[in-house]
Amino acid sequence: MKVILLDDVQKLGRRGEVRDVSDGYARNFLIPKKLALSATAGNLKNLDHIKKQANAKADRIKGDAEALRDRIEALTYEERRQASEEGKLFGSVTSQDLVDFLDKHGVKVERRRVQLDEPIKTLGESAVPIRLHSDVIAQLKISVVRE
Repeated sequence: MKVILLDDVQKLGRRGEVRDVSDGYARNFLIPKKLALSATAGNLKNLDHIKKQANAKADRIKGDAEALRDRIEALTYEERRQASEEGKLFGSVTSQDLVDFLDKHGVKVERRRVQLDEPIKTLGESAVPIRLHSDVIAQLKISVVRE
């Protein structure tokens, strides 16, 4: 089945391309999630208009993500925790702590967007990347100090 991609689909193609995919993949995944349209004669004729609409929507989403990045990078998360003499924490700072902090400041971010490989277990300052969009990554400054 031929489809017109409305958004970038990993391992398939970029927005606006016409691709040939299996019927089930198109019917059960791409079309219900509004990632693609079936490539009928009418849709192919309106391909330029469809591309313009999809590009405008993608630009709007990216603009919102950039505004959110500016809000996040203006914040600094300071956490007071008990620590040993060597500077190791009795506990850790996790991605859920960061999501809760952002939520208090009016920024809604899913926990899976926080790219913290391992919980922070030492005193000091660090920056944690938060993936807001495929092209937009915000850096949240974190400062962990002794209580």
